[in-house]
Order: sequence, then structure tokens, then C-alpha cells
Amino acid sequence: MFPHSSLLRVQGSIDIRVRYCECDPMGVVHHTVYPVWFEMGRTELLRSTGRTYRDMEAQNMLLAVVKLEVVYKQPARYDEVVQLRTTLARVGAVKVEHTYEIWRDDVLLVAGATTLACIDRNGRAQAIPDGVLTIPVDQAMKANAPSGS
Repeated sequence: MFPHSSLLRVQGSIDIRVRYCECDPMGVVHHTVYPVWFEMGRTELLRSTGRTYRDMEAQNMLLAVVKLEVVYKQPARYDEVVQLRTTLARVGAVKVEHTYEIWRDDVLLVAGATTLACIDRNGRAQAIPDGVLTIPVDQAMKANAPSGS
């Protein structure tokens, strides 16, 4: 087993106000928008640990989505504020898994998951370098703290 997989699960959340351009003519969020929001969640989760995708790319570490799952339970609608909860579920030797939940108040609207593979600039799989996605316990606790703490 890869040593990263035993780390604390890092979670984060962001609020998103549904924009008009994200909706179909009925005012319902188009199904293609949710994967974009998932990327926003991953980016902000990483940022909450003091790292950025830009820094990872500078180290020749690219993460490509190789698996995407989305389960639509209830629609989100124009101008609503929804909360995206993102969890770093597992880090393996080459792959990273996240899970997502989109909530409106206490109603689960969408659940999802992604698997990302670490690749080089030629598109070849490469091992995730040691320490790149490890998150010290103090940073994980900070990332998991509720907003305003």
C-alpha cells in the first residue's frame, strides 16, 4: 500500500451561487456544469493545504481526470446558493480520488467522485512524488475546520 493512503481525509467546502449561464432554459443547472464545480472544489481543497495546481505543474506533475461519476438526485436552480463539499478520499501511487456532495440547505442534490492520474507532459503515467500530496496533520486539521474558526 502506498504510504499516502493512510493520511487523514481532507475535506473542504465552498459556496456557489448558480449563474444564469450555467442553466438550461428552465432555470435548472445543466448536467455539464457539475464536473466544472468539482474541479473548483479540488482546486480550493488543495489551496486550503497551502499548495496549488500551478506549483504541482511546475514540478512536472499533471493530474488528468481518468474517471468521473455523477449521480443527480435533485436539481439546482438559477440564483440558488449551493454548498460543494469535497473530500480527498485516497492518494495512491499514481492516482488520487475525490468525492463530492452538493447540498442546498439540508437537501443532497448531487453526489460524485473522480479519479485523477498523475502524468508527465508526454501523457505517461508517473508516480506521485513523495511529499507532494502528503498533508501534515496541522494543515489537515486547518483544512477540515469549519469556516470562521
